[in-house]
Amino acid sequence: MKKEIVSVMKRYELKYVLTEEQVERFKAQILNHMMIDKYGLTTISSIYYDTPSYTLLNRSIEKPFYKEKIRLRSYGLIEKESPVFLEIKRKNDNIVYKRRITSTENRVDKFFNENEEFDNEQISRELCAFKEKYGVLEPKYIIIYDRIAYYKDNSDVRVTLDMNPRYRVDNLNLHTSIEGIPLLNEGEAILEVKVQHSIPLWLVEILTKEKIYKSSFSKVGEAHKKELNRRLNEKKIKPTQQTNTNIKGEYQYGFNF
Repeated sequence: MKKEIVSVMKRYELKYVLTEEQVERFKAQILNHMMIDKYGLTTISSIYYDTPSYTLLNRSIEKPFYKEKIRLRSYGLIEKESPVFLEIKRKNDNIVYKRRITSTENRVDKFFNENEEFDNEQISRELCAFKEKYGVLEPKYIIIYDRIAYYKDNSDVRVTLDMNPRYRVDNLNLHTSIEGIPLLNEGEAILEVKVQHSIPLWLVEILTKEKIYKSSFSKVGEAHKKELNRRLNEKKIKPTQQTNTNIKGEYQYGFNF
């Protein structure tokens, strides 16, 4: 059987929420320094997994020093054997670490539902350890957005603009639809700067000139907060008693879906 491909990444990730006007000005100015990658505008979909009581997401929106998540990502709508990327993402003191394996949607379903391990022993151990730590993990949200990525030769800086971010809590697969509920106002976008060392001076000057300020915006975190509010308004959330747990975040908000 063909071995799954493992990727390892370590970098700083800085996020900014841009208005429609800032988006247009930024897109014009960055082309003086970077190029759009060969994929152009790409739709990205990610399924986020969590415990039945939303341990990972509740912890994430507390903005802790350390947090982690597990997600399945694809580029555009997929077919049966299209490649997908199962990823563990950890953030510690603003440094992001990623461990990623390439597989198929059906293969990943078997991992979560039937405990069928991957061929690669190292990543299988890490993924199994993640599952063992949190117990049952099930799909909770799908996050979708349209991305333009910029690059520069011989540079470790990567810049992305994520437009029309949206989410769903139904049809949690990567082959049905790319529709969803908006996370931002029309025309707004999320700028991400990903770098291993430092941000170049020219980029700092653009951000300063356009009054673009760092944000802690999380797409899935924002989706979770919106869904909490929606379900609370519809009285679909039942208050629960505070419970002691060694996994902080599980009962932080006193709600259980």
